[in-house]
Amino acid sequence: MSVIDEEKLTGYLDSLLDKGIPSVDCIVYHDHKQIYRHMNGTVDIAKEKAVQPDQRYLMFSMTKVQTMTAVMQLIEQGKISMDDEVGRFLPAYQKLMVNDEEGLRELKEPMKIWHLLSMQSGLDYDKERPGIVRVRKEKGKDATTRELVDSFVESPLEFVPGTHFHYSLSHDVVAAVIEVVSGMSFSEYLKKNIWEPLGMTDTFFAKFDNTGLERLAQQYIMNEEGIVPMEQTCDYQFSDKYESGGAGLVSCTADYAKLADTLACGGMSADGIRLLKPETVEKIKQNLLCEAGIEDIATSMGRRGYGYGCGMQVLMHPELIGSNSPVGIFGWDGAAGSSIQMDTVSKTSLVYVQHVRNCGMAYDTIHPTLRDIVFGK
Repeated sequence: MSVIDEEKLTGYLDSLLDKGIPSVDCIVYHDHKQIYRHMNGTVDIAKEKAVQPDQRYLMFSMTKVQTMTAVMQLIEQGKISMDDEVGRFLPAYQKLMVNDEEGLRELKEPMKIWHLLSMQSGLDYDKERPGIVRVRKEKGKDATTRELVDSFVESPLEFVPGTHFHYSLSHDVVAAVIEVVSGMSFSEYLKKNIWEPLGMTDTFFAKFDNTGLERLAQQYIMNEEGIVPMEQTCDYQFSDKYESGGAGLVSCTADYAKLADTLACGGMSADGIRLLKPETVEKIKQNLLCEAGIEDIATSMGRRGYGYGCGMQVLMHPELIGSNSPVGIFGWDGAAGSSIQMDTVSKTSLVYVQHVRNCGMAYDTIHPTLRDIVFGK
């Protein structure tokens, strides 16, 4: 890798405060060594408390990176195949309906694991779908991951799996599959197989109302009034017992940096713990989208130049977006503007965290700029 221009990176991060972002935190690793960290800003409504190294955040869809690491472990072990039918593990998914341009009908071809991993399942992100509403009404805060995930398919799919990309609750379904295969709750599996091996001591699932949560940075939202405080809740946690594989984790920048470094180094941690084989990490980076899916992710999420592998975007055509970063950078982001980006060739990783919902510039400008500063040639 080329040497990072730390002055440029720090200057850019600090400039985000001038644009209204209350706090920023960024860590860069190269081959198991932390080569950069910078944080700035405040994490309370009064804007008096400076961001701390162990600050906690709602990670939202950055959760998906852990869910994908977990499922790829099971695939590597032969306990799951990417071509397995989802209904093998979740019987509710054996008979599915689809409602697309051809109308409402029974799905002839089964939904498969790779459809879930690549967001080509036909599911959507409707948190008020009838099944979810029913289970929450019946079970309240005691509704389990499995009960809620099974309810997703009480509504028809939006398209035949494998024919389009649509960002959805697919990775929540993956979490339920992991529970069935491992015989553990999703959090137990992550704790045993990711958190404890990597020393991620500040990572756990949010509760429905986040009561009693310490060190959580104030969450903000960008709207017509500007960037204003909002409730300290994770609206993707449907109950206290639900563990969302798509958006449920609370964590801190340093914990996520350990995972990012491990994946960037081919699945080997700084302490010599192998989470995944190098060839398994490379599988994560292989684009799984069909031609229509490539266009879908470009138009619906602004990710032109990218493909999408196992739960993470993969830079395929930097020339299409004027980027000087190399092909193969992979990772994902979160609803509050966080980002994890990794490169296995240079063994370099970047984790950036802010805590602002509905912040379009995070995805359109901040993350690409950080990518090119850190990874650019």
